[in-house]
Parts: sequence; structure tokens; C-alpha cells
Amino acid sequence: MKKIDTILNTDGHGLWSNVARPVHVTAINVHKANCELRVYFNTDTWDVEEVGLIYTDILWQRELRAHLVALGFSCEAVAGVGYSEQGMQGDDYVSLDVTPLFVDEWKSKGF
Repeated sequence: MKKIDTILNTDGHGLWSNVARPVHVTAINVHKANCELRVYFNTDTWDVEEVGLIYTDILWQRELRAHLVALGFSCEAVAGVGYSEQGMQGDDYVSLDVTPLFVDEWKSKGF
């Protein structure tokens, strides 16, 4: 697990939430077996019971991709980062599918 401290914004145009607000992201982790990236957030800034899932919010995904590039991932690897199915979303994380290239870069960074 890689600890991070950043803000990613929602635009309120997702299928599961119409709330636009900053979300404090605290960590990311790759589950290599199923090429899943989990992006953990502070539930004080986003409570899924109150405001719904971040799932499908385009601005949040775009800002996440930019942050991953800033962490040193290639644009090619980050281009393949996209939301997992709705049932994989958590109360304190957003689940995203990643490609084997992203997983390889994750491993090479020692996260």
C-alpha cells in the first residue's frame, strides 16, 4: 500500500452521486491477482451512505490519472485505469481496473 495525501474532486455527474466536492485521498493499493487498483479516501470527506458512490465520476477519474502520472506512472499505463464494476466499490475506497502494464510499473516502483 502506498500512502498518499491529495485531494481529488468530483463533478457531481456520476451515475451514483450528484455531489461535487473535494475528496481527501489517503492511499492506493494494487491487488495484483485481479488487476485492481483501490484508491482509499477519508470518509470524513466522502461518506457513501450520505452522498453515494464516486463510481463513474469523470472529473475524479481524470484527476486520479493526472496524479498517477505525477507519481511517475507512464501515460500509457494510466490510460488503462478505469472504474471496476459497481459491486466492487467500497465504503472507503474506489475500485478501478488496471492493465498488466500498470501492475508491472507498480511493482517496479516498489509500492
